[in-house]
Amino acid sequence: MNIIYVLYFSNRYFGEGREDGAPGTEEIEHVGALFTILKYLFAFSVSDYLPCLRALDVDGHKRMLKNATSIVNKYHDPIIEQRIKQWNESTEAEIEDLLDVMISLKDANNKPLLTMHEIKAQITELMLATVDNPSNTVEWALAEMIKQPQILDKGTEELDKVVGKDRLVEESDIPKLNYIKACLREAFRLHPIAPFNVPHVAMRDTVVSNYFIPKGSHVILCREKLGRSPKVWEEPLKFKPERHLMDDGSDVFLTETDLRFITFTAGKRGCPRVVLGTTLSVMLLARLIQGFTWIAPPHRPVELVQSETDPFMAHPLVVVAKPRLPIEVYLD
Repeated sequence: MNIIYVLYFSNRYFGEGREDGAPGTEEIEHVGALFTILKYLFAFSVSDYLPCLRALDVDGHKRMLKNATSIVNKYHDPIIEQRIKQWNESTEAEIEDLLDVMISLKDANNKPLLTMHEIKAQITELMLATVDNPSNTVEWALAEMIKQPQILDKGTEELDKVVGKDRLVEESDIPKLNYIKACLREAFRLHPIAPFNVPHVAMRDTVVSNYFIPKGSHVILCREKLGRSPKVWEEPLKFKPERHLMDDGSDVFLTETDLRFITFTAGKRGCPRVVLGTTLSVMLLARLIQGFTWIAPPHRPVELVQSETDPFMAHPLVVVAKPRLPIEVYLD
């Protein structure tokens, strides 16, 4: 989230921050609210199918979402409103982040393309679309790799060969890190961020993969079933990154255009932040593996158990990390 804060607001954190670099109370509250919104975005709600029950809020989702949204707005709105005011009062304002880009967009008549309300909504939606997938995928990938040390060793060897030990992995190294990307693809396949995609509605009668879908039908894809189908995948429940490597050694991408599983969705309504999501995911996993050796703590083995309420790990991953690079590399 520190990276996302910089991209959108040119600041790494909300509030004063902490000297030790750990998240402050403001960051914890903000990220917690984002994950609450995501939880109920994908949750089943009976009122979605029986609109007459919406006013009753029988499952409490409306109340939960309202509270979480108010927390997010508490942090976003003052920054956005102040920045818009600065742009309106200054003729020399410069674009420094995504918020500036949105404010500076003009239509054919040189009028603001987006209203304040639209900018606030876009920033929140971008936050929601960025925070969950990289963190969930990397946690599962690292856990699976620790459970199979030979896979972790292969990832480490690739990083040592491509990057070495005298510097940290950089974005320019990503095209050469095919095994690391294969590990992430496998984590996406086995452990998607949500059990289903967001519902879509068929605009007309159509046929997809020999299925007739009548106009007006709600279409919901099960991410877990897609990624674990024995018709598509050999040993579907096994974490096996090699299945994603090409025989000719060509580049591995995190996107999956054939919908054998879902990463950043596909088609003209696919995720517009594929490059950002890919970069965040690869850089996070690569730096964790390059910078440290990882083992399970004594008497506490890594448990690959999924939560009963969502696809996250039932318990946060707890492992022992030991630095493996020269001290000056970390200081740089």
